[in-house]
Amino acid sequence: MALPLLSYAPKSQNQRVAGFEVGSDEQPRIFTTENVLSPGDMDNLIWAGYRQIYSEHQILKSNRQKSLESQLKFGQITVRDFIRGLATSSPFLERNYQTNSNYRFVEMCVQRILGRDVYSEREKIAWSIVVANKGPQGFIDELVNSEEYLEKFGYDTIPYQQRRILPQRVGGDTPFNLKTPRYSEYHRSQLGFPQIIWQTSVRRFVPQEQQPKAGDPSNYLGMARNMPIPTTPPPRVPLANINIDSMVPRRR
Repeated sequence: MALPLLSYAPKSQNQRVAGFEVGSDEQPRIFTTENVLSPGDMDNLIWAGYRQIYSEHQILKSNRQKSLESQLKFGQITVRDFIRGLATSSPFLERNYQTNSNYRFVEMCVQRILGRDVYSEREKIAWSIVVANKGPQGFIDELVNSEEYLEKFGYDTIPYQQRRILPQRVGGDTPFNLKTPRYSEYHRSQLGFPQIIWQTSVRRFVPQEQQPKAGDPSNYLGMARNMPIPTTPPPRVPLANINIDSMVPRRR
């Protein structure tokens, strides 16, 4: 029996508002097939797709989907199909779906595929029901086929984070594919994290220009502290030589 689907209302977020800010290095670079003029441009577009869907520490040679790359280069699939293939590939599901709860998986996929944070907990629950009913691949299909995805990115544009810059901030938000930890707080507690490691010795960093030079007396301080201190043992007096009457005062 399938679970009922929940409805959720989008809340007002800055990525839903048209931007009038001046472009800068913080603005995302848009990769689309309309700007591809050489094989190098196509390679940059492909790696932009990997960076958007995978996190930075997951971009490995073993995770490459060469069949998808070849089909995209020869025009057999669109960029949207390429994003769908990356998000439903075995390496992505093994490292993100199988190691997280449905709620965390939904949050990560909405960020990387739709380019925004989840609106609310209700949206997160609604998408997690889709994951439970249709599985992770059916959930990815729902995201890629949604009107929101088609309006933002269409068929030929790599998804990117929407409106990272806020007017009251100097720098933008951290990109979604760089945010850590990858595991949710609940899953980290199951793994036994965080672990507090206490060091008995306090280590202090000393800049190179402040370190003692050769011949500095402070270099010999440790050696001086480790030297044994000579002590003179007290003389041992035999009990037979002790005269109690002469040594103890007589009380009158």
